[in-house]
Amino acid sequence: MTIISRRTALASALAAGAAPHVHAQPAWPARPVRLVVPYSAGGVADTVARILQANVAEQLGQAFIIENRTGASGAIAAQAVAQSPADGYTLLFEGPTFAVLPEVRRDLPLDYTTAFVPVVQVTEMPYILGLRPGFPARDLAGFVAEAKRRPGEVTYGTPGIAHTGHLMGEQLQMMAGIKLEHVPFRGGADVARELAAGRIDAGLISFSSLRPAVERGAMLVGSTGGRRQASLPDIPSVAETLPGYDMTSWIGIFAPAGTPRTAMERFTQAMRGALADPELRRRLEASGSDPVESDPASFAELVRRERETVRRIIAATGLRIG
Repeated sequence: MTIISRRTALASALAAGAAPHVHAQPAWPARPVRLVVPYSAGGVADTVARILQANVAEQLGQAFIIENRTGASGAIAAQAVAQSPADGYTLLFEGPTFAVLPEVRRDLPLDYTTAFVPVVQVTEMPYILGLRPGFPARDLAGFVAEAKRRPGEVTYGTPGIAHTGHLMGEQLQMMAGIKLEHVPFRGGADVARELAAGRIDAGLISFSSLRPAVERGAMLVGSTGGRRQASLPDIPSVAETLPGYDMTSWIGIFAPAGTPRTAMERFTQAMRGALADPELRRRLEASGSDPVESDPASFAELVRRERETVRRIIAATGLRIG
């Protein structure tokens, strides 16, 4: 009987072209991917995420799970994602507030600039200024005149303190020479509900969020982009009344710092595949959002420019929190 040592057996196996038994890492994604949305259901981020959900899941070959975690202008969701394993399976779906919040708040529980890496921009869009049913003005010029008549009394809602809508409102006040009362909410859907009920005078949120309020009589008087949006040609731009006003929003994906590059590249590929679908693009545009082709480098540059814009507005307004 011949006895063969383990070393001899292994050498024989390698010589025959067989590899030793190792536990290879499965290709990403090997399980469902979770997308954390910092705002309430029905808001623009939630709406865009759910339009994308099925197509992205198909591209990934895994379930794409959406989780709404509201509060603190997005900081609660951001902290939850930042504390998740940096493996690509938990991602943050955020907009300009990602750039705004670290500039205006000094009490954040995390450093956005080091806790995350940009993965891919998904959409861009203007916000829309909507007025409550029965407001004593039917256009932006009338709104400005009413605010000048009652300084500090006309209210406007946004999805939170330091949200991009809040910054858009600050810029509007500076350029129009008016003083408004800001009312923060947990998301655009909450703003639309209160606007439709007449409990606030105006809302500065996405078109998709405003739709329910429009059905109940709210008026859309201004788009924050520098010109009318092609998909919303009947809504005048704010710049038509206040020349030079031009502020838009966007939504993108962020991952915890240290996430493997292969996972981010695979997700970017999946998002591009989803956005190539004509029906998905039509649905995004109908919601007031324009799809964007992006990559980590171009998205990181967008975030950098956004922070510079925020710093200029803060220098002019003195806006600080905490």
